Amino acid sequence: MKPKILILLTMAFVWTPGLFPQKILTLSECYDLAMNANALSGEKEAYSKISVLNDANLSKAWLPTIDAGGSILYNSSVIDMKNVLGAIPLPGIADLIKPLPHEQYKLTVDINQVIYDGGMVRNSKLLDKADLGVNQKQTESDLYKLRGQVNTCYFSLLLIDRQKDLLVNYLDVVEKRIAAMQSALQNDMIARPDIDVMTSEKIKLQQQIRENEIMKISLMKVLSDLTGTEISNTTTFIVPQISLPGDDNLSRPELELLDLRKEQLSAGLKLIESKRMPKAFGFATLGYGNPPGNNFFKDQFEPYFVVGASLKWNIFDWNRTKNEKQIVALRQDIIENRKNDLSDALKRQLETKNAEIANLRSMIATDTVLIDLRRKITASSESQYKNGTITATELLNQINSEKQAMINYEIHKISLAMALVEYLNISGKKIE
Repeated sequence: MKPKILILLTMAFVWTPGLFPQKILTLSECYDLAMNANALSGEKEAYSKISVLNDANLSKAWLPTIDAGGSILYNSSVIDMKNVLGAIPLPGIADLIKPLPHEQYKLTVDINQVIYDGGMVRNSKLLDKADLGVNQKQTESDLYKLRGQVNTCYFSLLLIDRQKDLLVNYLDVVEKRIAAMQSALQNDMIARPDIDVMTSEKIKLQQQIRENEIMKISLMKVLSDLTGTEISNTTTFIVPQISLPGDDNLSRPELELLDLRKEQLSAGLKLIESKRMPKAFGFATLGYGNPPGNNFFKDQFEPYFVVGASLKWNIFDWNRTKNEKQIVALRQDIIENRKNDLSDALKRQLETKNAEIANLRSMIATDTVLIDLRRKITASSESQYKNGTITATELLNQINSEKQAMINYEIHKISLAMALVEYLNISGKKIE
């Protein structure tokens, strides 16, 4: 018997409601989870790695370049020294000079070193840093759009939970009413159709609760896919407590992206200017050949070297740099115009959302008054039904009107919370 008792106690513990820990999931947490779960989330880290590699490559421009080479040449015609020296009035001097070889052989190692690059490396790094900022902010801007999808699922789940609570409460009211009617029917105080009216309402409420549960499962699946986390019936959703900011400043990532694009163009402009600056190089050639270096009179293999320096300065580029600067300035003007247009559009959205918030607050205030009135009307209808002055259908109509007033109140409260969140999202403010 003891093992059976132990098994029963264990089953009772396992299946007792409320023993499972409930998971609280806030809207802000959903935002963070959705951004981390999205396929684009890895882009920012990838762009950072690309920037590090680019920076390393740009720094290597200050290191010398070393190239190996070799060549074999055959000249069909070379200087005939006998003819050149034969005109000199010194007998036998032409015979002392060996003829120049027709072949040339050489192996070389060429070393080139940048001494001054006019700021090319420095400004290239600035441009790469600007590119990194633009790319990462573009990813952030794309991920910001996920908030709209999260809002739809999150607030729909909040509303479904509130509606279910109301439906369950009214189902309990109807069931108690049916039980009371059963006693009255046995005492021949009411007719059977009165119970049928309430029973049909009970069935309708049960159907609505079932539809509510099915819709919740579907929404939980969507939110789970968006956030990459498991969401179940034990998950509790919290209505965010939001207050409107005292300012109307915009901090949307799209606006920040446009500012970064202007900085990117400015960095590119500095690189353009660097191209016109003088550049100095040092070079050396280590070789082994026949003839060695430029000593054409020596017909044997020997090592040799050449060292030197060079200066390059593009003193006239046919106004290409001037035109490129004008192009950059025009592109910056275009970006500024787009930023102003986006700011105006966002401000119009804020004005519309502000009006919606004011309207919802007004409706909530009247909802509370309407609910009080509906409760009084329902209580009065209860008395009238007991006195036989109204039918069960008329009583049910009043109960449904009270229920609908409660549902509208919850809808307006959730809609207000969502409107406040959307206001912050439009302005780019952080939601705690």
